[in-house]
Amino acid sequence: MIKNQFKHVAIIMDGNGRWAKSHHHRRTFGHKRGVEVVREIAIRANDLGIQVLTLYAFSTENWKRPLEEVNYLMKLPFYFFEKYLAELMEKNIRIQMIGEMDGIPEDTARVFKKAIEKTSVNTGMILCFAMNYGAQAEIVRGVNRAIVDAKAGKIDHVDTTTFQNYLYTKDYPPLDCMIRTSGEMRISNFLLYQLAYAELLFVDVPWPEFTPDVFEAALQQLSHRDRRFGGIKNG
Repeated sequence: MIKNQFKHVAIIMDGNGRWAKSHHHRRTFGHKRGVEVVREIAIRANDLGIQVLTLYAFSTENWKRPLEEVNYLMKLPFYFFEKYLAELMEKNIRIQMIGEMDGIPEDTARVFKKAIEKTSVNTGMILCFAMNYGAQAEIVRGVNRAIVDAKAGKIDHVDTTTFQNYLYTKDYPPLDCMIRTSGEMRISNFLLYQLAYAELLFVDVPWPEFTPDVFEAALQQLSHRDRRFGGIKNG
């Protein structure tokens, strides 16, 4: 039984484009299916008592993709929230975002802000989208903010505990695990600081085929790992 066992789960949603091509469709077909999977996984995660589900939606490196694909990806939040926001409200799920909001198109940012505001009254699971997000940029941003506070006399030193207050995830539970779909075995600039003692799992299933049952099976596998955080158990 894994209900309420994981507080914070992160997923790199990989494989949409390759899945679409393998089915003789354009890459955008895979991205659209991927949005539907987001809804399915979010609902299962909520049912399992997960407090925060962080999804890598668009990285700072994804701007290098063809303009047509980037433009399509930026339109997907419209589709997702128009179709599923009412259901997420019923499930008491909160929408949040980490990353540089100012760097995404104004219309896309507006859709996110509206969803964040509308669900802010909810008290259930946080569905967090990492959008225009890069972990190295997050760390540099945190360092610069700490420098500003130090110059203002608000802090006189920084340790691992205080530095977490300068990260996007400062109000979230520590990251328990990160799952990456589609078989790639890379972190890809995702939550580098937060991943220090998180469990990692790389699955061969592409995101469009990552069903709630596959997700739960992945969590079941992770639940059997012995997390020692650098220490030793039982002598």
